[in-house]
Amino acid sequence: MFLPFFDTLRRHGVPVSLREYLSFLEGVVAGLVTYDVDGFYYLARLTMVKDERHLDRFDQAFAASFKGLETVTPEAVIDALDLPDDWLRKLAEKHMTAEERAAVEALGGFDKLMETLKQRLEEQKGRHQGGNKWVGTAGTSPFGAYGYNPEGVRIGQKEGRHGRAVKVWDKREFKNLDDTVELGTRNIKVALKRLRKWARDGAAEELDLDGTIRATAEHGYLDVQTRPERRNAVKVLLFLDVGGSMDPYVKVVEELFSAARSEFRHLEHFYFHNCIYEGVWRDNRRRWDAQTPTWDILRTYGPDWKCIFVGDASMSPYEVLHPGGANEHWNAESGQVWLERLCQQWPAHLWINPTPERFWPHSHSIRLIRDVFGAKMVPMTLDGISRGTKGLSR
Repeated sequence: MFLPFFDTLRRHGVPVSLREYLSFLEGVVAGLVTYDVDGFYYLARLTMVKDERHLDRFDQAFAASFKGLETVTPEAVIDALDLPDDWLRKLAEKHMTAEERAAVEALGGFDKLMETLKQRLEEQKGRHQGGNKWVGTAGTSPFGAYGYNPEGVRIGQKEGRHGRAVKVWDKREFKNLDDTVELGTRNIKVALKRLRKWARDGAAEELDLDGTIRATAEHGYLDVQTRPERRNAVKVLLFLDVGGSMDPYVKVVEELFSAARSEFRHLEHFYFHNCIYEGVWRDNRRRWDAQTPTWDILRTYGPDWKCIFVGDASMSPYEVLHPGGANEHWNAESGQVWLERLCQQWPAHLWINPTPERFWPHSHSIRLIRDVFGAKMVPMTLDGISRGTKGLSR
């Protein structure tokens, strides 16, 4: 029954062997996982993926093979499984009518909200569900998960629901972008060619045909001449937004990343989440213990580098304007201060936004970041990238 899954893995470029497939079947037969989708996923990945570069391809093949599982009725699941407590708790998720939502008022401002949260954490002694005051679930309190409040702090919830939280206090895991993606990158490469600046460097490894002809004519015998290979001398710093609202754009950002890796010999990339603050990172799996201070980047890369930011600029306005407004940590300086600092360091800068341009006026945070970048924010379309790189090459 798993042969189609095996075939799908091979079609997606995962080099799984027959021996690895048989090891996977042995694990299933031995009962290593039973009625556990996550366990089944990790068993399959453990036995059939031997190189971490293929993890993204495995995820795509897994999704293609087992799509439709979400159509199983809740009654069938309940009959087959003893549901864990965590699943049952989420059933208490708060659903409200428009009239009920209108009756819930915010505390009034970011500073007041954070001050009240600190007070609640000092007073509260245990878990709470429902209600409008304590940190808990399924209520109208400004603090917690699976409830509703027009301006609150989301704590302990897997993903956003209403998009109203002014701060998300959660620890999430992000994946590195796959820079080997080739499908769909050709047109992006063409757009990036505007940034080419040829120079000859390195060892003499390219045939100099004109020099060979000239030397042969002068010396009367074949005198092969070589010269350094001509390379693109443009130096590019690439800052990539990952996680959260960027998840729907992973594929197109991977295509851009892959095209940039093949186009620019001098390319350095870093990740950030929503907005840049005092630290960025190269590996999403180590973003908490191996961050690079942004000040170090400012001191390391000179103003001759081209700086490109890729992100949807969609977040709470507090993340741009306020100290302490950042996701997942307390930032001493606002995101706007850091963005202005980076733009001043690298005059040749560009922000590429995957959000369709027609939606930009409706997002407060996009307008705030656009105030910093001006016309140097462009949509992630071929025309937008062409316009942006044309401006960078001046």
